Amino acid sequence: MRAELRLFGKTKDGRDVYAYALQNKAGMRAECITYGATLRTLMVPGKSGKLTDVVLGYDDIAGYENDVCFFGATIGRFGNRIRGGRFWLNGKNYALPLNDGPNHLHGGKCGFNKRIWQAEVLEDGVAFSRYSPDGEEGYPGGLSVTVSYRLSEDNALVIAYCAAADDATLVNLTNHSYFNLAGHDSGNILAHHLTIDAPFYTPGDSGCVPTGEIAAVANTPMDFTAGKPIGQDIRCDFAQLRQFGGYDHNFVLKNGDAPFRKIALVQDPVSGRKMQVSTDLPGVQLYTGNGTAATGKGGAKYEPYCAFCLETQYFPDCANHRHFEGPVLQKGASLLTTTEYRFI
Repeated sequence: MRAELRLFGKTKDGRDVYAYALQNKAGMRAECITYGATLRTLMVPGKSGKLTDVVLGYDDIAGYENDVCFFGATIGRFGNRIRGGRFWLNGKNYALPLNDGPNHLHGGKCGFNKRIWQAEVLEDGVAFSRYSPDGEEGYPGGLSVTVSYRLSEDNALVIAYCAAADDATLVNLTNHSYFNLAGHDSGNILAHHLTIDAPFYTPGDSGCVPTGEIAAVANTPMDFTAGKPIGQDIRCDFAQLRQFGGYDHNFVLKNGDAPFRKIALVQDPVSGRKMQVSTDLPGVQLYTGNGTAATGKGGAKYEPYCAFCLETQYFPDCANHRHFEGPVLQKGASLLTTTEYRFI
């Protein structure tokens, strides 16, 4: 496999952004750009063999610079929300920018998704790296980060995250791709059939920040353990769905027999495409694009429920809840996590 390199465009301040295209022998193709270490395109065969782009995105760099949806981006230093933008670490209180009402979201006003990364071609993919200095977006300690995208010959996109800390800090890295297995421009995903191996979830307050409760999904619309269409219960009279207009929740994943395990399966009944998600992380955020409003690739109109996200993660606001597993990195420590999106 060989990565094809092209100039994707220039930012408003004149910096070059490059695109790296990967293709396996089956024809599956992924394109990633150095702006935000972003997955821009994912061409996947359906039951007829036809290749279709199944992730939302933009045609040019201006789209990504103006983007507020985080399409395909690497999220950091901390994915998801931190209540009030504040946390304690080693006896010191830190204040972060508030960019989601009264809360901090996805690394701040200029998170990893708004940075240009260095790129290195791998034998089966591409690795993006950057150094986040002490104090960037309010976070303590310097952090060296590498995110690699690898495309296997059996149609799996593997994303590996590696981080090493100069001093104690928080790290919660994820990818924010929006998927529509029928095609990025094909309408809503309410008929997609979703299974999540999660017996619990973390209910959110009105700002979508976990309350601290870990609640059972059984006998609620949050239960995807046996699988069901995403839209089956999305409009039902359930407080957690009413307040967000759909799903925007962290699911507590079943541990399984090994740290890296299959945690979700999604199927589009029309195209026949199936996507299996595996990870070694404890949680996954299901987001059904409730507030999506953008014009994307090829002029496609992206609207609510036009795609879903499955963002593998540590729990949101974990630094403020002792019973949540949290990604605190002490000085000299490192973190390595892997998530796989396999098309079967």
